[in-house]
Amino acid sequence: MTKAFGKLAAVEARLFLREPVAVFFVVVLPLGLLLALGGTIPGFRDADPALGGQRYVDAPFTGMMILLSIVTLAFSTLPSALVLYRERGVLRRMSTTPVRPGSLLSAQLLVNVVAGVVATALTLTVGHLVLGVPLPGAPLAFVAVFVLGSVAMLALGLLLAAVAPNSRVVQGAGAALMFPLLFIAGMWLPPQLMPELLRRISDFTPTGAFGRSLVHTLGGQAPEPLHLAVLAVWALAAGLAAARLFRWQ
Repeated sequence: MTKAFGKLAAVEARLFLREPVAVFFVVVLPLGLLLALGGTIPGFRDADPALGGQRYVDAPFTGMMILLSIVTLAFSTLPSALVLYRERGVLRRMSTTPVRPGSLLSAQLLVNVVAGVVATALTLTVGHLVLGVPLPGAPLAFVAVFVLGSVAMLALGLLLAAVAPNSRVVQGAGAALMFPLLFIAGMWLPPQLMPELLRRISDFTPTGAFGRSLVHTLGGQAPEPLHLAVLAVWALAAGLAAARLFRWQ
């Protein structure tokens, strides 16, 4: 069974790599934005007293680029693939074989997690080598936040796949959710510049809690317990709802 799952995961990985749009938005775009904006906009490279002397390109912007990769996987790549498989009857046909539909779901999750890890590693490594972006100042806390946040995001992606009736709806709904959630996380307006009410709302959203925790751990600070609790609640609630509502056919 383990051998069959390994082959299935390898097939899913090849299919993922054959989708240039997915690879671009998950890996190339965040890294390109980091290099293009971080390397050309002077304000990104200047020490900011409001950030404790850090540059904006260091923890804040790098954290947002990592968040962009994971959110793209969760709200676009993963649910689109699963809904398309359901539309085409792949999951239904697999239920009659030794390789159950749950194996395909697990393989999809594994491929998306690996893609997120690769994108994050490239962003950190290239940012460090080219722009001098420091590596995570609290590496163990960063890994813990990355895992918890990724679980929460992918659980939301599974929930989206569970309730979307077809591939067209899931793509539109994913985009409709993704951009507001990125905005409230601080992608275009840093949290410290948000009105107090919007900042408090951001603390309780999955992307806001994930983004703030990434920025804190990249800068060498401990994540706030509130943000960790918010991510855990979102991961548990979305995961349970997805398991209850998911349809194989």
